[in-house]
Amino acid sequence: MNLKLIMALVADEKTEPVLDAARAAGATGATVITSVRGEGLEPVKTFLGLDVAAKRDVLMFIVAAPRAREILETINEAGCFDDEQGSGIAFQLSIEDAVGLGTQAGTILQEIEESI
Repeated sequence: MNLKLIMALVADEKTEPVLDAARAAGATGATVITSVRGEGLEPVKTFLGLDVAAKRDVLMFIVAAPRAREILETINEAGCFDDEQGSGIAFQLSIEDAVGLGTQAGTILQEIEESI
């Protein structure tokens, strides 16, 4: 199978809109890691030793490679990554092999066939 991993690191309030947009664009599922910390151009601010940075989430999607760019662009639009500083980033990586996709394999294979 020709697969890609899309990772999106998003501001907490962007998680649901990005998940919904990715699913609408063809993602068959996601893994969400909540409450991570990210730092951009500006160092994280603290108050009395407590971190006051906004919470972030990591969203991971395994998708059919032919659909990956479209899903990535949809995630970008939904998360306003290019418009709002600190809203998040997303990128894709090639997957050499994967197991545990039995329940999604039919849908993923169909998407690959349709794009050929």
